[in-house]
Amino acid sequence: MSRRGLHGLLAATALLCAACVTTAPGLTDVMQRPAERALLTGLRAYEDGQYADAERELKKALEIGLSSAKDRASANKHLAFVYCTSNRVPACDQAFRAAVAADPEFALSKAEAGHPQWGPVYRRVTAGR
Repeated sequence: MSRRGLHGLLAATALLCAACVTTAPGLTDVMQRPAERALLTGLRAYEDGQYADAERELKKALEIGLSSAKDRASANKHLAFVYCTSNRVPACDQAFRAAVAADPEFALSKAEAGHPQWGPVYRRVTAGR
């Protein structure tokens, strides 16, 4: 192969490699996505004790379509918390099952799993894992 051909091949390879490189999205990029924006709004509402708003936004995030399995699991986890604290145990159970289905590695922290309202439901749902 001539020197010129080798340089052309190297340049083409470099262009192909550059096209494959992706950068992780920043918060500004994520906030442009309606589902992710609804998730963040829902999590904020949950942390602020606004459970009806949290439920609405978390459901909206799931309906629109969160792209990350971990985000879908998080939305379902927080929905489970809302459902259990409002004595909607079947819905709590279903939300925990959806969290596990979205992300098979999903797990509550030790403190979360010990919660008196949703801990027993979580342990029942994940007992067979």
